[in-house]
Amino acid sequence: DVESNGSKPSHHQIIEIGAVKLQNGHIIDTYESLVYCTDISDQIQEITGIKVEQTLKAPAMGKVMREFRLFLGDAVFVGHDAKFDYNFVSAMMERVGLQRLLNRSLCTIDLAERTIESERYGLAYLNEQLELYRDATHHRALSDAMTTTKLLKRTLALLPAAITNTEELIAFSKEGKRLKRPKVKKEEKQE
Repeated sequence: DVESNGSKPSHHQIIEIGAVKLQNGHIIDTYESLVYCTDISDQIQEITGIKVEQTLKAPAMGKVMREFRLFLGDAVFVGHDAKFDYNFVSAMMERVGLQRLLNRSLCTIDLAERTIESERYGLAYLNEQLELYRDATHHRALSDAMTTTKLLKRTLALLPAAITNTEELIAFSKEGKRLKRPKVKKEEKQE
């Protein structure tokens, strides 16, 4: 998971990155770092709780991206709204002179939509509804990565038995039938 100081990789940057390495259903490693930044809007500071003062002592983008590249290796890049995180990491890699990511990716929103019936699929909402990670601090990178890991494990347990490898899983996440969301009755909405 990444936290950034804006929504556009071409104009903004990662301010925090957090990742969990999962193998055979077990966490085998984690990575977490703030990233040096001199410009974080009040709105982003409010959302993330990350202050400019904290990032001024953090490692430079180049160091963090090189470390993360080694951490990720050839693993599948998993994220909740994976496209956002993947594009940001790729852009930051390029910005510091590294090659863009070529790793396969998997989005837990797509996977959740095909394995869990829910009104909404935001990470904080699913965490609350499914009681995934009680120590979650929403919009902090490692915490969101841990919540995403727990969501991934939950969705993997709900997969059709025919899915037996990573390529089938990625295809299912993109092409599998989405579950219908339960409709909320009018009287429930008013409460």
